[in-house]
Amino acid sequence: MSLLMKYGKTALIAGASEGIGAAFAKHLAMCGLDLLIVARRIDPLAALAKEIEEKYKVSVQIISCDLSAVDAAESLLHAVDQYDIDVFIYNAGLSYIGAFEKNDTEHHLQIARTNIMTPLSMVQDLGTKMLLRKRGAIVLMGSLAGLQGAGYLSTYAATKAFDTILAESLWYEWKNKGVDVIACVAGATSSPNFLNTQPKKAGLIEPKVQTPEEVVAECFEKLGKQPRIITGFANRLASFIMHRVLPRKLAIKIMGDTTRKMYEL
Repeated sequence: MSLLMKYGKTALIAGASEGIGAAFAKHLAMCGLDLLIVARRIDPLAALAKEIEEKYKVSVQIISCDLSAVDAAESLLHAVDQYDIDVFIYNAGLSYIGAFEKNDTEHHLQIARTNIMTPLSMVQDLGTKMLLRKRGAIVLMGSLAGLQGAGYLSTYAATKAFDTILAESLWYEWKNKGVDVIACVAGATSSPNFLNTQPKKAGLIEPKVQTPEEVVAECFEKLGKQPRIITGFANRLASFIMHRVLPRKLAIKIMGDTTRKMYEL
């Protein structure tokens, strides 16, 4: 069954201006869904909306919203109140790479608001409405960094762990109520945000960087079938070794050492 037939006509994508978010938007448009796309910067959103409307002949509305703001969820929910949101993708993610104590408190809080507080409020509101309609889908983006302690990515990793566990929990609660929820756990992806960090090669066996399109295709393949997808065979293999074979202490050390080497910290 197609996404359009199973879930409905309208999708809301937060963090949609580029990378994985833009890939989600294009995939859903290709499936015939109208889109509400959200990001802080309006120009990339406008360019993406024009491209999608011309290629896929669907309606695309753009919404500028700083998802780290204290009132972000309230503002965004007000902006989409007139729509029945059938598919909700929360792809936005704010991070900081470096020593925990060298990041200022406000930026730590911005990361927490972007990655936890805003999506939590959005899922509470939109998910409740989906349950009343007895259909819908929610995708929360996780990260390999959120599957264990991750030195130099501490706040980001902790908040992404929250997103993953929230999605897995709601998958169980809502799986027989018409609402599918999945945590999409990605590793290194060739998005502008990742490439702009200018990561160095950390070793000979690090997993291959995926394209945003590969991540999105795998996510939709497993939506409605399981609570979590780790995208990419190499990422799944690395995760198996880290969490099923190695002691937790060693897995955390490997994660921290890898990040330190990648960014020459």
